[in-house]
Amino acid sequence: MKPSSLLLLFLCFLMACQPSEKYPKVEDPLAHLYDQQLKPFYYGVASGDPTASAVVIWTKLVPEDSLPEALVTWRMSADESFDDVLQSGEIVVTPASGYTAKIDVQNLNEGETYFYQFEYKGQPSLVGRTKTAKSTTDVPLNFAVVSCSNYEFGPFNAYGAIAEREDIDAVIHLGDYIYEYGAKGYGDTTTGRFHLPEHEILSIEDYRTRYGQYRLDQDLQEVHQMHPFFTIWDDHEIANNAFKDGAENHQEDEGDYMTRKEIARKVYYEWLPIREQKQLYRTIQYGDLAELILLDERYVGRTEPVNNLEDPDIENEERTMLGEEQLDWFLAELKGSKAQWKIIGNQVIFSYLNWGYPTFNFNMDSWDGYPLEREIILKTIAQENIKDIVFITGDTHSSWALEVTADPNQEYAQKGAYAVEYGTTSVNSGNTNERGIADEVIIAHEDKITNSEINPHLKYANLRDHGYLLLSLSENAAVAEWYYTPSRVVPSRAMEMAKRAITPAGSNRVLIDK
Repeated sequence: MKPSSLLLLFLCFLMACQPSEKYPKVEDPLAHLYDQQLKPFYYGVASGDPTASAVVIWTKLVPEDSLPEALVTWRMSADESFDDVLQSGEIVVTPASGYTAKIDVQNLNEGETYFYQFEYKGQPSLVGRTKTAKSTTDVPLNFAVVSCSNYEFGPFNAYGAIAEREDIDAVIHLGDYIYEYGAKGYGDTTTGRFHLPEHEILSIEDYRTRYGQYRLDQDLQEVHQMHPFFTIWDDHEIANNAFKDGAENHQEDEGDYMTRKEIARKVYYEWLPIREQKQLYRTIQYGDLAELILLDERYVGRTEPVNNLEDPDIENEERTMLGEEQLDWFLAELKGSKAQWKIIGNQVIFSYLNWGYPTFNFNMDSWDGYPLEREIILKTIAQENIKDIVFITGDTHSSWALEVTADPNQEYAQKGAYAVEYGTTSVNSGNTNERGIADEVIIAHEDKITNSEINPHLKYANLRDHGYLLLSLSENAAVAEWYYTPSRVVPSRAMEMAKRAITPAGSNRVLIDK
């Protein structure tokens, strides 16, 4: 071979060994956390947004090399052994979506359990289990309701406990699926669980890494594997106390807020097993028994909060939580619903709530800071005589049972409640007793604000414990049960059912049963 040919061959070899300019090989900040038995689907599998005839299934490929595209196959069966494969197909994944594989599987039977799996070059994923929505039911419809999971506060015990339940139709996540803070910025430094990347997340790579770290948690991975999810975002999926034009935790030196918001939106859809559509707010039907109405109270309509009730701007008609378009949609959904129970997936507390502290009574980040829009909703409920509305709420890291009112004094005494509201505590994000306040002091405060002059409509409050809410629906009643973990910092799937509340159909009442 001529020297020139050898040189040409050598140059070609060098070029072949170089990574693509478009898809350069980037060091994976999470590689040291991977379970090699799950290769190349280290993040497991997930499903979500079930209807009576369809469900979204999800996984994420982690190829060894940066590829412009890769072919992933999938299959779905009525049995875990896949002896009877009902549907199968393939999907091309690319770096543009972080190699996300998401398929909206159609033509399924209602109320059925299915199993699904992905494969890449002969390497299979975990087997996922999912369930389509019921149109009719002679047994209770069960939703596990969760909110506020912060990796740095310790293990995700609630997720693990829900994963082991066989009676769950779906998990409803009301937001704060991740937290945006840097390492040791907001959490418990004794747990040894620190955020990656170490700085506050701003770029698309940052957000992808943070979601990836959370999804490598065994409890979170397993609950996704075992149950379908409905998810909505709250503020920490973007930045603390977010609204449509800014956020408390977004500063000028952190770049353009709108760019950050769009990055957060894109990565959210990459990692969550839900349908991608123009707006996150949506409705899901469970036959004549229930309709799930999920709201977006951060991204599209919320204007900047006021500082207190004395701020004259609080009465400004241009201040909104939902925005005109979403509000019109929500009211139309309420008025047009044919289902008995209307379940409102709501990020922040809807009902009036006086927290009862000397220096903090009302949370302006909740609906108390947007009273005019709340009044429009309550007037519609009253005028249309809409019954059996249940607000389910996250955000506060506390548990609540409220009979919904905007005025706990004269109006509540004369007319009663418009609906009920059940608040779920955090999966593990810090609450009152993690601020150095003794439990007995907190319990006394809970008693002070419950069934009191300031909150006669508040029937249950727990500002101490972590876990999840189980909402069970039947023709006769909506039943809320709060399950709490024995420890926030010690891994455990043991949960205690600490409180039960019942709302008889047509009553707008909260009856504490235990």
